[in-house]
Amino acid sequence: MGIRGEIEGLPVEISEKLLCLFSTDVSEEEDRYIIEVPSQEVETGDVDPGEIYRVALISREEETRAEESTATTQPKTAPSEPQPPVDVGETRYVEIEDIGKQGDGIARVERGYVIIVPGADVGERVKIEVTEVKSNFAVGEIIEETF
Repeated sequence: MGIRGEIEGLPVEISEKLLCLFSTDVSEEEDRYIIEVPSQEVETGDVDPGEIYRVALISREEETRAEESTATTQPKTAPSEPQPPVDVGETRYVEIEDIGKQGDGIARVERGYVIIVPGADVGERVKIEVTEVKSNFAVGEIIEETF
């Protein structure tokens, strides 16, 4: 299941395999064009130097319109800070991949973002409601045992 949205009024689904999202310039160097990946995406994200990745480019004009429409509802943050892919109150279907040090279930969603699910066991698929969101993890409460 991916992230659903619209670009230029057309429905689009973005893969859960999305590793990072950032804004950058396209520069020209002799006979090629270069897109720079912010160092934070390599240092703290899932991007490794020397690997090959698929890249999608979205017009800055579309991004500007989207920013203008959400400017009154969402606080501005530095563009280099990746935003959590979940919101408080959001429901998600997740699979528990691991158990944390406190015995809570661990699920991972887009970009490897962690959701802690108390009372869940490895291999369980559960429907959760996100109850707390931090920059590097969220907490979810089970609302349906298996799906």
